[in-house]
Amino acid sequence: MKVRVACAKVLAAVLRGEASLNTLLPALLPQVDAADRGLLQELCYGTLRWYPALDVLLGELLAKPLKAKDAEITALLAAGLYQLREMRTPDHAAVNETVAACQALKRPWAKGLANGVLRRYLRERDSLEVSLQANPAFTSAHPDWLRSALASAWPAQVEELFAANNARPPFTLRVNRGKTTRADYLALLAAQNIDAQAAPFADNGIYLAEATTIDRLPHFAEGWASVQDEAAQLCAPLLAPQAGERVLDACSAPGGKTCHLLEYQPDLADLVALDVDAERLERVADNLARLGLEATLVAADAAATDKWWDGTAFDRILLDAPCSASGVIRRHPDIKLLRQPEDIDRLAAIQLRLLDALWGTLKPGGRLLYTTCSVLPAENDQVVLAFLDKQHDARQVLIAAPWGIATSAGRQCLPQPGGNDGFYFALLEKTGSFQPEQQPAHQADKGQL
Repeated sequence: MKVRVACAKVLAAVLRGEASLNTLLPALLPQVDAADRGLLQELCYGTLRWYPALDVLLGELLAKPLKAKDAEITALLAAGLYQLREMRTPDHAAVNETVAACQALKRPWAKGLANGVLRRYLRERDSLEVSLQANPAFTSAHPDWLRSALASAWPAQVEELFAANNARPPFTLRVNRGKTTRADYLALLAAQNIDAQAAPFADNGIYLAEATTIDRLPHFAEGWASVQDEAAQLCAPLLAPQAGERVLDACSAPGGKTCHLLEYQPDLADLVALDVDAERLERVADNLARLGLEATLVAADAAATDKWWDGTAFDRILLDAPCSASGVIRRHPDIKLLRQPEDIDRLAAIQLRLLDALWGTLKPGGRLLYTTCSVLPAENDQVVLAFLDKQHDARQVLIAAPWGIATSAGRQCLPQPGGNDGFYFALLEKTGSFQPEQQPAHQADKGQL
């Protein structure tokens, strides 16, 4: 399949809200020549990253919007504009290949349209770019609702937020200190001519100057390092599990934090990795196997404690709650199209439900770390404060750190260019005596999936 045809199919499915880029792209990559797979990824990620701005441009260049059934042509035109604006593709190649893709998509009528739209952009590029500077959707490349939500939450930082969201994400590693040290791993990278530096806040974090394939990383298959953002690497030391403790990682897939908790404290009595998606839990098992670690894997809804909890309370709980992922847009640019404003209240209700349910499985004196990869207070402080308001045996533990921004209930990292992703942390401690609200229906399965 030609690369621009594949791109149009992937982007059209995202535009229709059918699936995420992470689901769609892997299915089509094998259908494209190996030499073109990097280009396909660049076209898909880049076009979605800038789509709100590209959509404004299309509104200026098209006499009228295309019909919904022609989403593949809309997507193809957006990708063509992305190449002309942001890539080094020669102008004539971008135009000609886009026009040729119309025929391959069985839309021969669109060939003249594509040629006219892209060539008009080339003729009027300077004037269009200047005239649209007054349009915030164009300048921020964010949908209206998200732009407003970010501006309301972070008025002083919003322009930096837009820039970070529109940038390519850094490539970050977590060194497995059970296998080596960060200093030694940096030396191994240097020996491979891979430019890298130590992360400023995560003790085992490393930033690579450029993204690379994992087969180039020294001893990756043997578990010496894992790919993980620096902000996510802050979870294990914040939760600080101790030897002999029982720990729960709720919503654990794909397992990066599960593995880090075990690397941080290899002498836990047990770590239960819980996730509602059994297929995604298999990725946790794969990551554990590569790193030579063990955990108890349970596929269940974390909030339905009567279905999975064995009645033995946890000393520590990590709840990395499902969220809008508004702090990792640069890694998942389709969020700009797939996420809708009504999703935020729905997700906040799920987050509070999970907090309420899991609190009953925590020991007195135990700690729960609530995290999201969101930068929206409705999913962060507001959820935690609502929980604290009604849960009288819960108290907030102050997070004093050289990173992030202190909030009413926790600490917020905003995405940084070349640095950490957006991430929220709230650390809660349980007071009082342990009185489980109900008896569990059965014992949790102790075997691995």
